[in-house]
Amino acid sequence: MHKYEIIIYWNSDDNIFVAEVPELAGCTAHGKTQDDALAKSSEAIRLWIDTAKEFGDPIPEAKGRRLIFA
Repeated sequence: MHKYEIIIYWNSDDNIFVAEVPELAGCTAHGKTQDDALAKSSEAIRLWIDTAKEFGDPIPEAKGRRLIFA
């Protein structure tokens, strides 16, 4: 379980929910429901961190907040 802030919003252009992780630049996921987008964001966070480790990039400390907006 990651403790990064996750913001979920509706994208009316694509008719999907988008989950963004602001502390990890470019880390996003999407799904047909809020729960789906949130679940997929965990995988996106893991992949983001794995990639940062592979390239020796810094990994920001999690602030520990989780916000959900519809």
